[in-house]
Amino acid sequence: MRKNIVVGNWKMNLKREDALVLVSEVLSQLPKDKDTEVVFAPCFLYLYKIAKMCNDFERVKVSAQNCSKEGKGAFTGEVSAEMVTTSNGDYVIIGHSERREYFKETNADLAEKVNKVLANNLKVIFCCGERLTQRENGTHFNWIKQQLSEGIFHLDSNDFTNIVIAYEPIWAIGTGITATSEQAQEMHGFIRSILNEKYGSKIAENSSILYGGSCNPGNAKELFIQKDIDGGLIGGASLKSDDFLAIINSF
Repeated sequence: MRKNIVVGNWKMNLKREDALVLVSEVLSQLPKDKDTEVVFAPCFLYLYKIAKMCNDFERVKVSAQNCSKEGKGAFTGEVSAEMVTTSNGDYVIIGHSERREYFKETNADLAEKVNKVLANNLKVIFCCGERLTQRENGTHFNWIKQQLSEGIFHLDSNDFTNIVIAYEPIWAIGTGITATSEQAQEMHGFIRSILNEKYGSKIAENSSILYGGSCNPGNAKELFIQKDIDGGLIGGASLKSDDFLAIINSF
């Protein structure tokens, strides 16, 4: 049975003291009667400390926001998957639209990163999404299929069980615009259908697919009630404990 997952992607936000307060507030108010997995994705500097804070909470995990496709070496400023593992991380976010756009990461680059993450006993949150022009000209389904095919469909069935997919319509990130629940469900259903084509119904039905486009306390419940939406990759709304908790409680 697939998990409901809510991931807080902090991006390049929060001073250390504010980050630790936020985590403490969320942990102290997590509902005990729900099995939703909660994932904090802080900057690398806070990863180890936050992982220690979450150690006693079985359904709370920690994710890096990125990692290098290289294992080690003379790559100043980079962080390896092995470093994330030894900092007690659980996940790595790979292929976020901001990484694709600002750092020109290709699907081939992302496939290499995915391999490094899995080789270091971490799980992957793999992002895919289209621009407004692609949606308007009707190529958005093909675009998503290409991102998945070139980024993660080289994996065998066993490795694929360690993949979480996050669909993030780029036109709805940081714009205040949210895809309607019908639009989001349509794409999530499409993604699940191509997982079924590639890996079969068991993996398709057990893979978590998250929505990552301006999800907030006001629309989370409507999104999460859709049959193929299993949670959210949350940006701005994860930076305030009350908002993040409201989203977690939307299941």
